[in-house]
Amino acid sequence: MDWVPVVFITFKVLIFGTCMFFAIKWHYDQGKKKGADTRSLLRASGKAAAAFVLALLTVLLLTFFLAGTLGMDLSL
Repeated sequence: MDWVPVVFITFKVLIFGTCMFFAIKWHYDQGKKKGADTRSLLRASGKAAAAFVLALLTVLLLTFFLAGTLGMDLSL
């Protein structure tokens, strides 16, 4: 039973990473078709990726804080 969270978290990270890659690639290709400025497109993609990582960290910290507050054992 200890391996279940490891497998699910790894799967989740791989799926989110793949989806983010293809979403950024699709938007990049769409911008290329319209003749948009590549620099501003890459900057916007970087901001979106940074916002996603920041949101992910926030959820992770909130989860650990809530688990600790509820008295759950978080030791490995």
